[in-house]
Amino acid sequence: MGNLDKPNAKKSALAIGSRRAASLLIEAAGDTSPVAGFTHNFYRYPARFSPKLVRAAIEIFTQPGDLILDPFVGGGTTLVEALALGRHAIGTDISSLATFVSEVKTTLYTEQELNTLIKWIRRVREGINIWSPAHVNAKYEAAGYMRHLNSAATWRLGKGIAQVLASAKRLSTPQLEAFARCAVLRTAQWALDGRKKLPSIDGFRDALMSNTVDMIDGARELRKAVSAAAERPPVIRCLNRSTSGLETEKLVTTGRKPRLVITSPPYPGVHVLYHRWQVDGRKETPAPFWIANRLDGDGAAYYTMGDRGGTELNKYFASLRASLQSIAALCTHETMVIQVVAFSEPSWMLSRYLSVADDVGLRERFLPQLSNVGDRRLWRTVPNRKWYADQRGETNGSQEVVLFHRLKS
Repeated sequence: MGNLDKPNAKKSALAIGSRRAASLLIEAAGDTSPVAGFTHNFYRYPARFSPKLVRAAIEIFTQPGDLILDPFVGGGTTLVEALALGRHAIGTDISSLATFVSEVKTTLYTEQELNTLIKWIRRVREGINIWSPAHVNAKYEAAGYMRHLNSAATWRLGKGIAQVLASAKRLSTPQLEAFARCAVLRTAQWALDGRKKLPSIDGFRDALMSNTVDMIDGARELRKAVSAAAERPPVIRCLNRSTSGLETEKLVTTGRKPRLVITSPPYPGVHVLYHRWQVDGRKETPAPFWIANRLDGDGAAYYTMGDRGGTELNKYFASLRASLQSIAALCTHETMVIQVVAFSEPSWMLSRYLSVADDVGLRERFLPQLSNVGDRRLWRTVPNRKWYADQRGETNGSQEVVLFHRLKS
């Protein structure tokens, strides 16, 4: 055990002492303002990071040109902040939806491309008409990707979504199509996921217009930040793969070692619908994968490192061990590993989680300001976060702990 190492003055603009660095992390972790800025609101991915916490960690533990790794990249918050701050970054995720969202969020669109998208949304807004035909990819439909979008309550929105996607496919480049699909994804999530009362088709049309314009503004803001941070844009990579075995990935092993690993693994005992929306009375649909033009991987256990059966979560912790072994294999003794995790039962799950980290060679570090506070760890509350269910029913997974590790000497 030990206090958080003092940042190297040559490596961090904020290296004015470890207590100052700790204060900045504590302040960022305690921030409860809504997620905003750059491209962060392109899609509300479950369990997404606080951009302010990620930004503080990047500024403290890295310098421009360093490499950052997020092995459970989710909605891409780490990659967006790394890009804006002139750091190279690699993000991996087993979910193809996560890598789709992350890729769109970190694409730097030219002004000409953004103007093309403005013209597209103005045109497509007027083309949404539930009485007009809509082309739907037969393979996706046959595979059940539009499940529960054809009920009396949802068919209008389902048809409107299909019409906009058909228009997106006619855009001139794959990255413009991806942006348009992401705009549909964001709007369809707002319109369908967990809604007791669905919006009208006119409401969907207006929201699509508003969301697309907001996303264009965010993309423009990100491009300007990148231009100000570095002469050349940093390299951002998104890999659709498991964290386990990542140390054998050629793209990862042939470059520099990560200065910072910052990530949020699946939460033990907390069931999060990473791969489904709940529509029409909490029926689950894989529609987000259809909208993104990506294939769904499997059931919930595929995305959460283990099912909810049993009381000891042995499958989860076996998966965690394999993942942390691979992460540790990619680190140097200068690499800071930050994990943000929540637990359905912290009383025993946290200690087991830390035991796995220790077994693979990761030593926990502590912030000096918290040496006399509670368990010495940095806990944060995420407002208005409630997951659907854990293994014992409804749960509130809003308490997260920020864990700091480095390789053992």
